[in-house]
Amino acid sequence: MRTTITIDDGLLDQVRRRAAELGRTVSQVIEDGVRESLLRREEGPASAFRVRPFHGGRVRAGVDLDDNAALLDAMDDR
Repeated sequence: MRTTITIDDGLLDQVRRRAAELGRTVSQVIEDGVRESLLRREEGPASAFRVRPFHGGRVRAGVDLDDNAALLDAMDDR
């Protein structure tokens, strides 16, 4: 389908360079970009990942951070 869009000159220059690098048309590069954007939107935002290595801001009693074996044992106990 043929359509007309208004696009920033600098962005269009980037699209043209990218199209030339890939050996594709400007339309193909724009279509790919729109498809990727829509796909990301359908997948939804990535959930935030939060690491909580300490409970209450302190190391658990009896855990020695300098002893790998003790740390592994403490993790197995949880």
